[in-house]
Amino acid sequence: MKIKTNIILELSDNERTNLRKNKIKKSEILKYAFDELAYLLNVSDVRAKEIYALADFQQIPSIGIEFAKDLIFLGYYSVEELNGKSGAELTDLYEKKKGYQTDPCVEDQFRLAVDFAKNKDYAKKWWDFTNERKQYRNEFGYPKDRPEIKWTEVLNVG
Repeated sequence: MKIKTNIILELSDNERTNLRKNKIKKSEILKYAFDELAYLLNVSDVRAKEIYALADFQQIPSIGIEFAKDLIFLGYYSVEELNGKSGAELTDLYEKKKGYQTDPCVEDQFRLAVDFAKNKDYAKKWWDFTNERKQYRNEFGYPKDRPEIKWTEVLNVG
């Protein structure tokens, strides 16, 4: 597995201090189990899982911290948990939980994450899934109970 070294974790000062104290680089987070991280960083098990997940999800090409947070928001804490999932279904669930329609490129990212969990293809980027998404949505559309409000209205964009 290739390990990205330029990951962003948004650590507290104490978490950063404990990483340094234990001589752990951000790129080495994935070498530790959740309980080890919790002990070494002096954080809760939940926070250790979040830190691990942020590092793990950013190993997916073209995925950054914001989308990593989105996957955690849906209850996922490792790339492996996405294996066998559907990018379209994850998008539908995400929109339902957020209460608004998301930017279509977010669905492309869900599709990439699911594909990466299965194939570990480091060459693919989220935009490689745009045509697949468009074809799928043209054929199957969106759920009838899809939120009506658009992300641009909620986030004051455009």
